[in-house]
Amino acid sequence: MLQPSTLKFLKDLKKNNNKPWFEAHRKQYEEAKNDFAAFIQTIIDKHGKKDESIAHLKAKDCMFRINRDVRFSKDKSPYKDNMGAYMSRGGKKSPFGGYYFHCQPGRCFAGGGLWMPMPPELNKVRQEIDYNFTDFKKIIGSKKFKSVYGDLSRDAEYVLTRVPKGYEPGNPAADYLKMKSFVALVNFNDADLTSRDLIKKVLTAFEALQPLLEFLNESIS
Repeated sequence: MLQPSTLKFLKDLKKNNNKPWFEAHRKQYEEAKNDFAAFIQTIIDKHGKKDESIAHLKAKDCMFRINRDVRFSKDKSPYKDNMGAYMSRGGKKSPFGGYYFHCQPGRCFAGGGLWMPMPPELNKVRQEIDYNFTDFKKIIGSKKFKSVYGDLSRDAEYVLTRVPKGYEPGNPAADYLKMKSFVALVNFNDADLTSRDLIKKVLTAFEALQPLLEFLNESIS
């Protein structure tokens, strides 16, 4: 589980998102960062026994910086009010799909997949879904996957209005060929974050996601 002090730091940071406050509370930040890293490393070590592709990863290499890139944003707040980690076999900047955990008071979730792949990888995934739609349906239609995620995320901004060029509108896989991201997420509440069941819940989510990741990553290998 995560420490209540980690959540408190993120809540306080949201209310005081400025450099002077952050520097005055750097010790609390370092403690929260270390707490989150320890949690992520535990997840890697435990799930790595089932998915060897992530067993070599270190938490510090999977975590995202708390500093925001404000160059092209109207919001000039210097810091994120969340902590996130992306666990992928090629590292967090690789083109491969991976597992993700997001810690943010009021908006915590786990899951992963392949988010906004570049055109070459996206085309490969679509082709694989088209060629092996029966296998794809078995994965996302499995009892384990549906019990955790229900289905892939269908945010309108990540879905085309029409099937991509080269596919017929009546294609059985049309709803999935339209996707620009292939992601599944499950939400947690704040009480979950400090519960002793948190590790178990995240591992359950990652286990349910693993067959989908294997399908996606095999298609772009």
